[in-house]
Amino acid sequence: MSLEEKVGQLFVMHVYGHSATDPDPSDVDTNLRELGVRDAAELIARYHLGGVIYFGWAHNTRDPHQIAALSHGIQQAAAATRHLPVLISVDQEHGIVARVGAPATLLPGAMALGASGSHAHAREAARISGTELRALGIRQDYAPDADVNIDPANPVIGVRSFGADPEAVAGFVAAQVEGYRAAGIASAAKHFPGHGDTTDDSHTELPHIHHTREEWDRFDAPPFRAAIAAGVDCVMTAHIVVPALDPSGDPATLSRPIVTGVLREELGFDGVIATDSLAMRGVRTKYGDDRVAVLALRAGVDQLLNPPQPGVAWEAVLQAVRDGELTEDRIDESVLRVLRMKAKVGLLEGHWDGHLDGLLGREGDPSDFLATAGTADAVAAAVGIPAHLDTADRIAEATTTLLHNDNALLPLSPHTHRDILVVGADPRSPSGTTGPPTSVLADALSALGFTATALPTGTAPDGTAVEKAVAAARGMDAVLVATYNVSTHTVTARDNTQAANATLDRAPARTAEARAAEADTAKTGEGGQSALVAALKATGVPVVALAIRNPYDVAHLPRVDAALASYSWTDVELRAAARVIAGRAAPQGRLPVPVRRADDPAQVLYPIGHGLTY
Repeated sequence: MSLEEKVGQLFVMHVYGHSATDPDPSDVDTNLRELGVRDAAELIARYHLGGVIYFGWAHNTRDPHQIAALSHGIQQAAAATRHLPVLISVDQEHGIVARVGAPATLLPGAMALGASGSHAHAREAARISGTELRALGIRQDYAPDADVNIDPANPVIGVRSFGADPEAVAGFVAAQVEGYRAAGIASAAKHFPGHGDTTDDSHTELPHIHHTREEWDRFDAPPFRAAIAAGVDCVMTAHIVVPALDPSGDPATLSRPIVTGVLREELGFDGVIATDSLAMRGVRTKYGDDRVAVLALRAGVDQLLNPPQPGVAWEAVLQAVRDGELTEDRIDESVLRVLRMKAKVGLLEGHWDGHLDGLLGREGDPSDFLATAGTADAVAAAVGIPAHLDTADRIAEATTTLLHNDNALLPLSPHTHRDILVVGADPRSPSGTTGPPTSVLADALSALGFTATALPTGTAPDGTAVEKAVAAARGMDAVLVATYNVSTHTVTARDNTQAANATLDRAPARTAEARAAEADTAKTGEGGQSALVAALKATGVPVVALAIRNPYDVAHLPRVDAALASYSWTDVELRAAARVIAGRAAPQGRLPVPVRRADDPAQVLYPIGHGLTY
């Protein structure tokens, strides 16, 4: 392999379009403007690309058959130019981070699985997800999340974590690694060395984790140790500063003491180390885009994910080798790890003998290099099939958590509470293929014999919205309120699920004025949802609150008649919550995080493990 080909294997980039060679004209324009190429085929040819990552915002994931065709087209483009098969990847954590949507199977996310208490459920969810991804031609999933969500105000992790107990999180992470491996998918534990105890979002700023070394060993390390012991293929770094591990002020992604010293040498991980997106502001605050990729490789990273200026990063790495800042032997180390991972998931069968020399001077039909990608038959046999959908429903039923149930209001019966008003937040679907939540809940309850009406009131209902809800509640037998991040700390969080890294990271860093404005908006959001619940309670109609994202909402609301948590607002979890509310399924979930009092966070309102049933 030439130096250019070796360097190309280390890059994973996004590209706009539903097709590898014939994207929509608007996607061609965007590719030319941002990437300097027209389509995926040109991107692979120009950079000898090792990997491509799919996103909904890049228009890669319209539907399963289109995704499979895109994957096949990418591998055909690689074969036609005598490049190695491309490792196609995605962030498919499920729950609030899902790039591939319905009709593929959507499963409960990490915190919901943590609430189930079942490693078997977590393992099976990963196996189903991996099986469907492989049918789409995707061989790497940047999941599971191994962060321990210690801080309820964490704006970027939250319900993406399995919980707040390090050992419990470790067990679920290991189970998911096993499930992905059973499906032939390379998994990635993220975000090393642990992004769970911060109120800052590394998409928009550079967070600092102030754990001591002993605290890091106790709180953050166990899930990563468990992932490594379970044979995880990849570990993704975080763009966070951890002074106890490296006092230099460099983010972990660029820190040799953390990447090589801790992850490689102390934890003994010899698989692929990937960066989180290099377009995120957290990794770009201290160094320019021409330095970040080079410094990541110097730190010990192998996969460079989504650089904001691909040409700049690629040329910078090449120049660093020419100048002696990076040796070609160092590049070879990372290339070998990437190739081993490709071989492990079946991309290099018959094409590689385990050594770089085995890829030099190869002759023969370029079609020999065409890896098995998604096919129509594979999609039909595996994606969104009834067995997978039924299993997703069964797993979801084990996650809904009943926090309190005054006077045994739940379960509701159509005979005593036939008419139900469903109000609350309708956040955007993580995959763009589900929801809106109030309608999904109303439809699910109606299908169970109730007469349910949906009235969306938003995450920050104003006085007019509250008045409409109160008027609609009169004469109803019960009101179901879907709450979304009532806490002032999280109502304005920028989600991985809502916007592209590239979009977030082209935005300027937040100023003090912007932070103040966000805080004011957050307070309005909390007041609005709390005021809505208080006004509905005043009508005398029984009120049930369902937290459709973070389970901490109950601590920020007036006391309602019953409170539950679903941990996400995707259809599978909302339908399960509706079945629990209607008594068609007993609540089985147990809190994987503590819920603390809003007025006195030192006091625990509901501890880890709390959950009622009937």
